[in-house]
Amino acid sequence: MSGPGPAASPGPTATGAGSAVPGAGLTLPGAGPTVVEIESLDDPRLADYAHQTDVALKKARGTEHGLYIAESALVLERAIRAGHRPRSVLALGGSVDEALALVAGFDVPVFSGPGELLEELTGYILHRGLIASMHRPELPSPESLLAGARRIVVLENVSDPTNVGAIFRSVAAIGADAVLVTPRCSDPFYRRAIRVSMGTVLQVPWTRVGDWDATKRLLEASGFHIAALALTDDAVSLRAFAATAPERVALVLGAEGEGLTPEAIAAADTVVQIPMAHGIDSLNVAATAAVAMYALADA
Repeated sequence: MSGPGPAASPGPTATGAGSAVPGAGLTLPGAGPTVVEIESLDDPRLADYAHQTDVALKKARGTEHGLYIAESALVLERAIRAGHRPRSVLALGGSVDEALALVAGFDVPVFSGPGELLEELTGYILHRGLIASMHRPELPSPESLLAGARRIVVLENVSDPTNVGAIFRSVAAIGADAVLVTPRCSDPFYRRAIRVSMGTVLQVPWTRVGDWDATKRLLEASGFHIAALALTDDAVSLRAFAATAPERVALVLGAEGEGLTPEAIAAADTVVQIPMAHGIDSLNVAATAAVAMYALADA
């Protein structure tokens, strides 16, 4: 994909911060980032921003594990601190210096141009000043995440990226050690999940797991007590569970509305519920995650 369409105006020109190859918008080895002024949208390097879906970015050609989009300087900073590599940055004029500072250690283009042209390219206004195309890192093995963990969260089939992002933000803030996501769970690197999490999905260790038979064996082998949040007749209250919580706990949360599958509940050592008042049966899954993690934080 080469952008929204051909343009008659000249292509991008390199104007800035590194040792640039004249007129090409490229940097010499070790030169750092280069500012590339966008005059048209026919540069193939802009394709990462041209109305691309998260799924298309995940399957981007020429990448080892795909791409994701970091929106805002805060998210880009957290991504780089987590060891993620930028492929390029797209910035409004007033955010170029900030973008250059953030990617100072990388030989990448920092594209810049008028807001109207960038809006035409992306399909939306860059309210946060910049976005970046980032290489997805290789996911770690579940065993490596569990090795030193005490409190983890398992997300089963949570398909709404807003909920996924909110849960990751609570995990980061309250202090769980890792997140495991099942195959049907929304990808934490989707841009809405990243945005809602304030970039914390890039800080919190996470990876995918398989079916419940394999996941239960994995958690048991690592010494985890599996606590499923669900409304069942034999569920114990969160307060009672937290009072005598085991050393290592895996909190399992399910999709909004559907809740946990029978397989997840069957795999649990304990089913836990949060007592409700005024006839309410449950909280939103992101709120449930926050309450449960807080209750166990000092247990």
